[in-house]
Amino acid sequence: MIRYLLDTNAMLSLYDKPERMNKEIQDIIDYFYYGRHYISTVSIMEIIHLYKRNKIRTIWKNAEDIIPDLISKFEILSVKTAHLLTYSRLICPPGHNDPNDHLIISQAISEKITLISSDSKFEHYVKQNLDFIFCDF
Repeated sequence: MIRYLLDTNAMLSLYDKPERMNKEIQDIIDYFYYGRHYISTVSIMEIIHLYKRNKIRTIWKNAEDIIPDLISKFEILSVKTAHLLTYSRLICPPGHNDPNDHLIISQAISEKITLISSDSKFEHYVKQNLDFIFCDF
């Protein structure tokens, strides 16, 4: 069974503008029999942070609503020692300085999970064994 890890921007697009997702990504998310769906604790932290600063439009009435909603739809991928070891070895291209992205990428590489994101910088990590699906929103 294929496993998918949705990056923070993919999660936010799913909730804010699902109609803008390309057909392949909509099918992956809509039909759970395609695989298991994960969200990183790093993404949950980022979403809560953005919510508290009024940087995102959401369906949630408060920050506490985010967690039960996400865990009802996705398996949570917590940070493990193996992820941190991969993170320590990750070679980051110039201009990609987001440590949260680096940790999410490291989780996907370590767990051999396909990462879905609209961040084109993630393509640089394919040669480091990242299985990546770019979704253009």
